[in-house]
Parts: sequence; structure tokens; C-alpha cells
Amino acid sequence: MISNAFGLIYTGEDTPQLKELTHSRAVAAVPFGGRYRCIDFILSNMVNSGITNVGLITQRNYHSLMDHLGAGKEWDLHRKREGLFILPPFMTKNNVGLYRGSVDALHAAIGYIRRSAEQYVILSGSHTIFNMRFTDMLDQHIRTGADLTILYNGRPTLDPEAQSGDLRLTLDADGRVTDMELNAYRPKTDWQGCDVFIFDKGLLEHLVEEACARGEYDFLRDVVLKKYTTLKTFGYRYDGYVARLDSLLTYFKHSMELLAQEVAVDLFDKDRIFTKVKDEFSAKYGSRSSVCHSILADGCMVDGSVENSVVFRGVKIMEGAKVKDSIIMQGVTIGENAVLDHVILDKGVTIRPSRMLVGYDNFPIIIKKNQVV
Repeated sequence: MISNAFGLIYTGEDTPQLKELTHSRAVAAVPFGGRYRCIDFILSNMVNSGITNVGLITQRNYHSLMDHLGAGKEWDLHRKREGLFILPPFMTKNNVGLYRGSVDALHAAIGYIRRSAEQYVILSGSHTIFNMRFTDMLDQHIRTGADLTILYNGRPTLDPEAQSGDLRLTLDADGRVTDMELNAYRPKTDWQGCDVFIFDKGLLEHLVEEACARGEYDFLRDVVLKKYTTLKTFGYRYDGYVARLDSLLTYFKHSMELLAQEVAVDLFDKDRIFTKVKDEFSAKYGSRSSVCHSILADGCMVDGSVENSVVFRGVKIMEGAKVKDSIIMQGVTIGENAVLDHVILDKGVTIRPSRMLVGYDNFPIIIKKNQVV
């Protein structure tokens, strides 16, 4: 278990390709998998690795995220010492309260970084979903004497148009990074970064201060891409399942992949994924209901049919309604005889009786939060 590293999670990713899903919430707070939020996965990875000091840098639309995390009790980060630290933007004479980029956000959190007693920092974003412990990655970082270690895998993004933060690596036989591309139109390699980096704390402070002094604000472009040749940069390969939620299409496809047993086992059975606890009754099924190859969370009431879908907590599906290949988020009500196919319904949506919404594999229909159709 890790005792000499702390975690730092940046939740201010700019992902306009997620459209309505991030209209009123940060990417980290986007619901995923029936009862989880995106932040649950990277935060659980750190806790399962033994990390007890985690800083969370927020940027915009973070009310939902803070409500979900609270004081970190569900992740065992509700502590007198260390624990979970929420680092929202604040106004100073040099900071207007809105970060110009990820480097600017890290610079605003430099006080927290300096106060942390651990030697190493595991820096990550919040929109990449996987289940692993960082113990072996940190061991490799120390053993190789690396300045920077980047987590990567060989499953590139499913949506070629979603190129925000698409970092591709070329490595030699020893695992050292020899070339790097960011948002390449035709990448030379399938080795894609998983948005997790390990630095020595002092080195990260120096790189952030240097970038800010030069007016550079993008961490990937202005720090990692420019410095990897002068730093001793290694990659750490992860062969498990990785979901990158960088567009509406990848969100839909990765959610549908959860219905495959091998994906569900890899993502949920290796280590526990913690989330906010809600004491609700188990899903209830009416005498005429039909459910096939789907995930249903607690609190659901089903009197219609559900096929190949992910259904979140507290959803009501009335008699005669048909839901297929869809993602139905918390608190949705679907009226009698409604038909939904390849649809994403955000929280609190109401579908009136006999309505029909039909999308496609590569173009799912999305209805934003609290709408009535």
C-alpha cells in the first residue's frame, strides 16, 4: 500500500462534446454505470491504493460534485488529519476566480501541494474510468528513477472526433517514452495515455511555476509535451478496461459495454468502487414487466419492458412502456406505452404516455435534465 504519495485530481476538463451531460455539472459528476459518478472511479483507485491525502481541484459547475462527495466519508477520507480536500477557484489579485487552464489550476493549488508531507504526487483527471491500484506504478517510478511516469493502455478512444486530451506515446524496449503526440489526426501508435501522471512533488512545483512564469496554461501541451525529452519519462502499461468519456458517443458506447460480463467483472470486481450511499428499496418489478440484459439500480419501479439498457436509481417505467438500448438516469418517469430506443435521459426527465424517441448507434438522442417530453 502507498504511504509516500498523495493524490491530486483535476476536475475542470473542458469537454463540450459531452453536450447536455455537462451543461449543469462537471465531467467528474456525470452519472455512469447505474449508481456511480465519474469521480468515484479515480477516487476509489487512490483509496484502494492506500492513499489517504487527496486534493480535488474544481473549476466550474461543481455544486453537484461537492454534494456527491460531501466530506469523503464513503471513501474513508473523512479524517482529522489528511483526508479529502476540495480546492475550488478563488479570487486574488492575480486570479479572477476562473482558471485559464490546467496549469493555472495547479498553480492555485500550490499551497496544498507544498503542505502535503508525501514525496510523490499522483496527478489525474476525472473523465477516465478504470479500476487499478497505483502501487506497482509508483514502485516502477521509484525503481527506474523516473522524473515522470505516465499511465497508458492500448485501447484507443472509440470516437475519432473526440480528440480532447488524446495523448499518444511511443516507447522503447525499456518502457521509456521516445515520442509523444497530442490530439493527432492520425496517431502513429495505439498506446494512449490514461490521464494519470506520477511526479516528485518538488519537480511538479518547479514545472508549474516555470510554466506560469512563461504564460503557459495547458498542462499536457505546455508541460508534458514540451518537457518529456528533457525529463526521464517512462510509461506504465495497464491492460485492463479503460473508458474515456470525452464525447457523447463514447459515453453512450462505454455505458453499453458495461452490459458485457467481461467488462463488468474488470471494472467492478477487482477492487470495490465506492460511491455515495442512498438507502433505497430494491428494484420492484410488476407482474407484466420484462427485463433482459440490463443494469437496474435500487429504487426502480418497472411495469414495462427494459432491454439492453442501464437504468439508474428511482426510475419509474409504467405499464406498456418499452426501453431498449438506452441510458435512463436517476428520477426519470416514463409514461405508459412510451417507446425509447438509443436514448439518453438525464436526471428528472418525464416522458409522457405514448411518446416515441428513437436514435441510432452513432447518434443517440439525449434529453437534458428535468425536461418534459
